Amino acid sequence: MYVRPEQSVRSKPETGQPERPEDSAASEAVSVRAMRVRDVPEVVYIENRSFRVPWSESTFKSLLRQPHAALFVAETGDQIAGYAAVWFVADEAELGDLAVHPDYRRRGIGSILLRRALQEARGRKIRVLYLEVRAGNEDARRLYERSGFEVMTVRRGYYSQPVEDALVMRRLIDAQPR
Repeated sequence: MYVRPEQSVRSKPETGQPERPEDSAASEAVSVRAMRVRDVPEVVYIENRSFRVPWSESTFKSLLRQPHAALFVAETGDQIAGYAAVWFVADEAELGDLAVHPDYRRRGIGSILLRRALQEARGRKIRVLYLEVRAGNEDARRLYERSGFEVMTVRRGYYSQPVEDALVMRRLIDAQPR
């Protein structure tokens, strides 16, 4: 578990091991807010645990300075449980990154972040939201399909480490999921 430098780590009295999110923060409500520069180290920690070819700290910091991008974090208590990054060009948007800390997965946090990205797109009068996902990432594909995304095309050999196809998916913003 990543802990911000200014936080102390609580330990379980019986083992002396750090508490895991399911021991404490999992019962707390999830809130979503705009990502801040001070969140980036924790976001990069999650990114590194989530992707084979992760984005760098400088990538997140650069996106935070861009008016055409919106980055969000989902928190439970004082821990960042996940994040999303989306950028906008004319009336289109791309969900460039969405990840949830492994200890918080399968709790609806990815859906919450995706809904927030869609809300931001609607607020910016975006017509369509695109994303790319590894063909073999079944959990992410199900999340996107449940949220109304459809596969538009396949980019053969798009990902490396290992080489894998990317599915390009899209959702019309005014369309509701099935």
